Amino acid sequence: MNSELPQYTIAQLALRNGQDKPQIWVAVDGVIYDVTESRLWRDGKHYEHWAGQDLSDELEDAPHSKSVFARFEKVGKIKR
Repeated sequence: MNSELPQYTIAQLALRNGQDKPQIWVAVDGVIYDVTESRLWRDGKHYEHWAGQDLSDELEDAPHSKSVFARFEKVGKIKR
């Protein structure tokens, strides 16, 4: 199914930061998730993390694993 997802550049992902466009997206391991409806991502911020970017490296310090993203819709992949 991942191969069917649209691809977005890092610049396109950055616009979905909760400020520039209404969508709030984050990426983990190259997959982009829509976290717009999450109350924990209001205004594009979740604790000290900002939406619109790849959070793969920051997950090491998170109190949860990347499995939390399973509840969010996959909207794309990062174009490499």
